[in-house]
Amino acid sequence: MIVVSGIQPTGNLHLGNYLGAIRNWVKMQNDMGNDDRCLFFLADLHAISQPHDPAQLKANTLEMAAALVACGLDPARCVLFNQAQVPAHAELQWLLMGTARMGWLNRMTQWKDKAGKNREGQSVALFGYPVLQAADVLLYQATHVPVGEDQKQHLELARDIAQKFNNDFASEDQPVFTLPEPFIPPAAARIMSLRDGSKKMSKSDSSDMSRIALTDDADTMAQKVKKAKTDPEPLPGDVEGLAGRPEALNLVTIYAALAQTTPEAVLAQHGGQGFGQFKPVLAEKMVEVLGPIRDRFVELRQDREELDAILARGASRARDLASHTLDHAYSALGLVRG
Repeated sequence: MIVVSGIQPTGNLHLGNYLGAIRNWVKMQNDMGNDDRCLFFLADLHAISQPHDPAQLKANTLEMAAALVACGLDPARCVLFNQAQVPAHAELQWLLMGTARMGWLNRMTQWKDKAGKNREGQSVALFGYPVLQAADVLLYQATHVPVGEDQKQHLELARDIAQKFNNDFASEDQPVFTLPEPFIPPAAARIMSLRDGSKKMSKSDSSDMSRIALTDDADTMAQKVKKAKTDPEPLPGDVEGLAGRPEALNLVTIYAALAQTTPEAVLAQHGGQGFGQFKPVLAEKMVEVLGPIRDRFVELRQDREELDAILARGASRARDLASHTLDHAYSALGLVRG
């Protein structure tokens, strides 16, 4: 089993990122045991598919590395790197561009969403970035890719590209690429905005009060929880009683995820309480779990030399792991690699 996953270095990691993805990365790393079977990367090449500030991208990449390590990713137990230091990602993307089809890319939901009505004004990189995503996982012969609902389509595309490449350029008993399977962590929590329980918690939300940032100190966390949107009814005694109450459901979900228990168990303990009682308890649990992460993060992001070294070591290992697949792909296409 080989697991590969990436995250764009956009800065401002929040509670939703941690509970929805990163904590599961840490669990996979700890469960797998082999440091070459879990690869996690900062998708800085993906970041240039849309307008960006170069200095900010560089700073965000280091800050994201610090956040991931603070959350529990151990560079000695996984391969942690940024794409730009592993040229094989861009090379394989180009090799796969001859296999990917325009019709496939035109159907990508995220392309439609991000391009909007101005498709002609978008970069070629934005249109083709699902092919880079395919290269990201196929390069390492990934068997499993952690995906949320919004990324399933991209993994299906990666499988289509891999299958067509194998059919066109490889023999059945010696395929170039492994077809990766989706891995949906069972404990992944869907964390919503503190201001609107119908929307996911997001770093792009204009209101800072809508999210708990990993940089927030204890007082800031407590203040945001205190001002989180709720309704006037007390907490019910069972999950069915949260139907039609998205903000109440969100706060119970957050507590359950932080405590690594179930919403049913939370309501068994706190059912009947008003939010004036429940919010301080939630804030206390949040500080208990996130406080040490924040302290480690603040310490790490000051040590640029160490962060550069972590990413450089990870990139060196990733280049070694990628070289065989890249050689095989070049050879299958009839190309002589220099």
